[in-house]
Amino acid sequence: MIIGVLKETQKGDNRVAITPKIAKQLIEKGFEIRVEEDAGANSSYKNSDYSKSGASIRSKKDLFKNADILIKINPFDNKDLKLLKKGQIIITQLFHKSHPNDMKIISEQGATAFSMDAMPRISRAQDMDVLSSQNNLAGYKAVIKGAYEMTKIFPLMMTAAGTISPARVLVYGVGVAGLQAIATAKRLGAIVEATDIRSETKEQTESLGAKFILVDNNGEESKDGYAKEASTDYAQRQKEAVDKSLFKADLVITTAMIPGRQSPVLITEEQVEQMQNGAVIIDLAAAQGGNCELSKMNKTVIKHGVKIIGTTIAPESVSTNASDLYAKNTFNYIVHLTDGNKFKWDLKEKITDETLIVLNGEIRQNGKL
Repeated sequence: MIIGVLKETQKGDNRVAITPKIAKQLIEKGFEIRVEEDAGANSSYKNSDYSKSGASIRSKKDLFKNADILIKINPFDNKDLKLLKKGQIIITQLFHKSHPNDMKIISEQGATAFSMDAMPRISRAQDMDVLSSQNNLAGYKAVIKGAYEMTKIFPLMMTAAGTISPARVLVYGVGVAGLQAIATAKRLGAIVEATDIRSETKEQTESLGAKFILVDNNGEESKDGYAKEASTDYAQRQKEAVDKSLFKADLVITTAMIPGRQSPVLITEEQVEQMQNGAVIIDLAAAQGGNCELSKMNKTVIKHGVKIIGTTIAPESVSTNASDLYAKNTFNYIVHLTDGNKFKWDLKEKITDETLIVLNGEIRQNGKL
């Protein structure tokens, strides 16, 4: 089977779905790898690196015409979806719940689509979970970005001129990104606090040396490894519990996202108005509306003396490492889906069932056609 690796076209995304190392491993599994010209250039992978791995460099036109499987990271745009052939397979992040029109186009083309972002949160799927691998980097990068934007340093520092107090960091959401943000901020010497709707994250937070802001929880736990939407009552109680820390924070990092839904607003303009002058908010949920009411995707908003940066920081900004991890996730996924170099189509198996969104032009709902 021929696997085509497409260049990312989303503005600012420098990653590539398959690295030369993983291309070589797939070739050893019996696949032919064709890579769009300069697909890895922004992640420091030259065309010659792919050629040395045994892959061939081709045009985008060639990939859509000849590849059995097309792989990329971000959703295909409508123009590219209409180039798909009947029976062709795509593997990418579809975000299918919020892009129903894309699913319709894939269906009309008679193609098959697997969605990497639909990976179930089970132990067997951990080495295929791109959301975890990429969010880990996002949490790290959020702290580094915050450190750059702040006018204070993180650690306690004693100098001949006096003592500098450590910065205070508040993290909303103790998932993969939040945990990495906590760990990174602690390593840099900050005082770190965190909160999450899932009370089971308290132990994880404290194990990293941060304080967990506990909100009385009436059974609002995680669902399938993801946070679920909070009730209005819980949101109000969380606001009251966290405000004291929020108003003292030098850096706030928000990571709360709900798959397929708008991000919950955790910080209102009224709260921003009461924050310290010069504080920074890094809103990692901006792509889905933002956890801060004032956030705008890919923009820096300064309001009431607070700098609000709306981003995913996704891993695009550390594209070499991000590509390495994404490619390894993809390799593990392809190995799981295939026997030799042929698809097994085991629809009774949970990973295949939940990530197969369109099968030969038929949109699947809850594991059924």
